[in-house]
Amino acid sequence: MQTTNLRPYIFVLISLFMLASCSKFSKLQKSGTQQEKYSAALDYYKKGEYYKAGLLFEELIPLLKGGTEAELAEFYNAYCQYHQGIYSMSQHLFKKFYDTYARSEYAMEAFYMHAFSLYKDSPPASLDQSNTMTAISALQDFINRYPESPFQDECTKYILELRKKLELKAYEKAKLYYKISDFQFYSLKSSVIAITNFQKDFPDSGYNEELAYLKVDAQYNLAKSSLPNKQKERYLDVLTFYRNFVDKYPSSQYSRSAEKLYNESQKEMDRIIKQEEEIQKQREQLENAPNAPARISTSGVQLKE
Repeated sequence: MQTTNLRPYIFVLISLFMLASCSKFSKLQKSGTQQEKYSAALDYYKKGEYYKAGLLFEELIPLLKGGTEAELAEFYNAYCQYHQGIYSMSQHLFKKFYDTYARSEYAMEAFYMHAFSLYKDSPPASLDQSNTMTAISALQDFINRYPESPFQDECTKYILELRKKLELKAYEKAKLYYKISDFQFYSLKSSVIAITNFQKDFPDSGYNEELAYLKVDAQYNLAKSSLPNKQKERYLDVLTFYRNFVDKYPSSQYSRSAEKLYNESQKEMDRIIKQEEEIQKQREQLENAPNAPARISTSGVQLKE
C-alpha cells in the first residue's frame, strides 16, 4: 500500500490517541485522588506536557499543606509557566516560591529564574521599556545576593544586553524628536534635552558622535526660531555644543556641517552684540539729552514714558 493511502488512517489513529489521552486526563481531574494527581503531574512534567502538569499543580497547591510535595508543586508549576512562554506569570511564581521557601535548596535557582523570566519578558526596543528596567534590577539583585553563583556571568551578559536595548530606545527617541523638529518648535527643545540625557546615561555609546552633531544642529534651529530676547543665550549654547563636539570628535564625518552651524551662530552673535551696543548707545544719548521724551526698549523700539 502506498504511503499516501496510509495518511487518512494515520490521522485517524492520532486523533483517537489524542481523544483517549484527553479523556484519561479529564477523568483524572474529576475523580483522581490527590496522590494520583500529584504523581500524574510529575509524570506530565517529565514528559514535557507542561500545560497538563500546570493544571494539576495549580489544583493541588492549595490542598498540599507544607512538606516536600507542596514545595515541589510550586517550584514545578513555576517552570510549567516558563516552558509555555508565560514569562509574566513564571517570574511572579518563582519570586513567590523564593519568598515562601527562602531556605529551600531550590531558592537560588528560583530567584535566578525570576530574574531570567523578566529578561525573557523584556519587550522590543520600540515599546515601553519599564519591564526591561525591572529585569535589569532583578538580575543585579541576584548578582548581589549570590556573588558566587554559577549564573553570575550569564546575568552580567543579560544586563549588558538589556542596557543595549535601553540605549537603542533612548537613541531612537532622541532621533524622533530631531526628525519632527522642523514642524514643531518644542520638538527642538525636546531633542536637545533627549540628546543631553542620552549623553549622560550612555557616555560610551557608539551613537554619541552622531547625536553630538544633531545636538548642535537642533540647538542652532532652536536659536534661529526663538524670540529676539532668547536668541543670544541659545546661540551661545550652539557655540558651546560645537566646541564640545570638536573636542571629542576632531575628525568626525559631521565636522564640516557642524562648522557651518558654528560660523552662522557666530555671525548671529556678532549681529546681536552689535545691535545691543547700538541700543545702549541710543539709550545713553537720550539719557544725557535735556528733556528726553522717550526711552528705547531692548528691541530698539521707542517707548512712551
